[in-house]
Amino acid sequence: MKIVDARGLSCPEPLMLTAEALKNYTGPVKILVTEPHQKMNVEKLAKDGGRKATSTEVTEGFEIVIE
Repeated sequence: MKIVDARGLSCPEPLMLTAEALKNYTGPVKILVTEPHQKMNVEKLAKDGGRKATSTEVTEGFEIVIE
C-alpha cells in the first residue's frame, strides 16, 4: 500500500500528491490529510476516477484509503 502524507499542506497540494500516487497504480493508497475540506476533495477525486474511498477520522486529521 502506498502512503501519501499530506498533513499540514495547503490545497491543492494534497490533491496533486494523491493524483500522482494513483497514476499508473492499481493497488490501495492511503492518504493522510489534516482538514475536512481536504478529505472531501480527495474522496471526490477518487470517485471521479472510478475508485472507492473509505475515510476514518484520527487524532491528527483523516485517513482516506482509496481502493
